Amino acid sequence: MTGPGVEIQVGDRVLVTGAAGFIGSSVTRELVARGAHVVALVEPGGDTTNLDGLEVEVVSGDLRDAPAVAKAADGCRLAFHVAALYRFWAPDPAAFYDINVTGTRHLLDAVRRAGCERLVYTSTVGTLGLHGASSTVPVDETSHAFVDHLFGGYKQSKYVAEHEVLRAAAEGLPVVLVQPTTPVGPRDRVPTPTGRTVLEFLNGRFPGYVDTTLNIVDVEDVAHGHLLAAERGAIGRSYILGGENLLLKEVLAMLASATGLPPPTRRFPSSVALLAAHVSDLVEGRLLRREPSIPLEGARMSTTHMSFSDERARTELGYTSLPASEALARAARWFVDEGMVRPERRSKLRWAD
Repeated sequence: MTGPGVEIQVGDRVLVTGAAGFIGSSVTRELVARGAHVVALVEPGGDTTNLDGLEVEVVSGDLRDAPAVAKAADGCRLAFHVAALYRFWAPDPAAFYDINVTGTRHLLDAVRRAGCERLVYTSTVGTLGLHGASSTVPVDETSHAFVDHLFGGYKQSKYVAEHEVLRAAAEGLPVVLVQPTTPVGPRDRVPTPTGRTVLEFLNGRFPGYVDTTLNIVDVEDVAHGHLLAAERGAIGRSYILGGENLLLKEVLAMLASATGLPPPTRRFPSSVALLAAHVSDLVEGRLLRREPSIPLEGARMSTTHMSFSDERARTELGYTSLPASEALARAARWFVDEGMVRPERRSKLRWAD
């Protein structure tokens, strides 16, 4: 399905859900730089530090509250639905569906009633199939998922939500989908599961690695890709927003090169990671009702090569990305500057020029 793009203009009223989050705040900054009037929908009581210093209209609202979402979208020309419950574990698994699926339905209804000219929906490459992928053979937007490989509540709920969005597109809603890979960079305050990999390395809590592949991309490139999707993307079409495919060993080597910290040298079989995760899930997750230190979903993902091609976005949108080494170095510096790295590890840092 195709349709004319839209040009983001100065003064455009634009809704961004999850505007204070990791990707959402970068999307918001891109829009503010373009002169848009951003309606920043944020979680009630959530941390809005990422919006400090930005001239935006902050609106507190829960995605599960349909009237609040509708009110935020009223009068908006464009919308970016970035908000999601993105983690590997939650004390109440139903929260993934309440926020990621029901919340998305509310947003779709709100955008339809508001008459928005374009909606960009932030999906994930986690909804794509990885069968046949390897460290050198990536998959693209056409790779369908095997349902039993949709590990965990996050992927499963995003898979369902994505189909709600595609249904809306088939019914005429002007929506474009983007699928970020593994973003890293500034303002990852929680941090996300992706950022935690960088932070755990910096804090010396990365004892070894497994044979897996990640596609590393700078969060600001992902944000710019969102705007490109709004202006140039085809309605009902999805676009992977990625960077470089790297073995986890290579990711850690890049972080070591940027920081002067030694990389882990021990390689663990995937079976060891899965066993440790099952124990962590049972003891910490189910018995103690706290987030497992070794998430089962993350361990299951480590058994696959998460290698992706973003050629469609580069060809159709004009999308580009920084080298992964630069993206990782930027992420590492931000975590250090924010005081999230232990003092004894900070004293060992030797930044590369």
